Amino acid sequence: MSRTNLIPKPVTEYDLRLLRIYKSVVENGGFSAAEADLGITRSTISVHMGNLESRMKLKLCLRGRGGFTLTEVGQTVYHACIDLFDSLNDFSLLVRTLNSELSGELVILCADQLDWAKQRKLAEVIKQIHQQAPKLQLVLDGDSIQNIEKSLLRDKAHVGLFPNYKQVDGLEYSQVFSEPMYLCCAKEHPLYQIEDKQIDEALLASYSAIHPGLDVDQAGRAQLQKLKLEARAYQFDTRKTLILSGLYIGYLPLSYVEREVQQGDIRLICAQSCHYDFTLSLASKKTPREQAKVALIKEAFMSY
Repeated sequence: MSRTNLIPKPVTEYDLRLLRIYKSVVENGGFSAAEADLGITRSTISVHMGNLESRMKLKLCLRGRGGFTLTEVGQTVYHACIDLFDSLNDFSLLVRTLNSELSGELVILCADQLDWAKQRKLAEVIKQIHQQAPKLQLVLDGDSIQNIEKSLLRDKAHVGLFPNYKQVDGLEYSQVFSEPMYLCCAKEHPLYQIEDKQIDEALLASYSAIHPGLDVDQAGRAQLQKLKLEARAYQFDTRKTLILSGLYIGYLPLSYVEREVQQGDIRLICAQSCHYDFTLSLASKKTPREQAKVALIKEAFMSY
């Protein structure tokens, strides 16, 4: 592809406008669907798209009876648009961090539901952050560990809370929570009525058990290897649901089933021997773009 086939440099504000329209058209699946998103008519969108293709000297999409489809070149341009607008957003974030007072978003992602104790600690952390940087807009959300790791490495999040049994290059970790995990069963399960002294490894291995859905530490692996793992549930809520069905045994933190244990709906099995530690760490990028925000969060966590 020759240089004459590209938008002339430098890219103008009009070029950016056309590319934003193109991005919306692609993400909405066609001209008609993009009308509401853009607030302009389909005919106006068609004119803008024609102008973009003329300026780029490229055929970006096909539209007709077969519907709206992108050409191979159009796919490449669309992905380049995503990178371009992400870069513009990153630039805006960077400029805001140069101000003496922190502002903009502060993104914290969690991979697990938080019990009452963890919620209280996180609430105190949030309170301290607000006192020190009241202009920050907090974003607290949940996602999978893999997605959180990607968000941290791409500077789309500032810190993540998740088990760090497998550490990723480019991230650093600080332990902030730790508690034991106990093997549990529901009152409908056959093991519920059997005393601990009558339960051995062979008996435990004869019942269906739940794998936690992610790698655990060495002590946890040793416990899981004793069980017949026939179900998988990463989230504590879904794992507890499987246990309450009476069909499975599985590991949960005591803080998460304390009410059910007190009510007699769940019991701990051989608590003296069937347990391992569950830890949550605060993960962040080793060289984050917004270092001051990450440092603020870390300081707040370490003060409690």
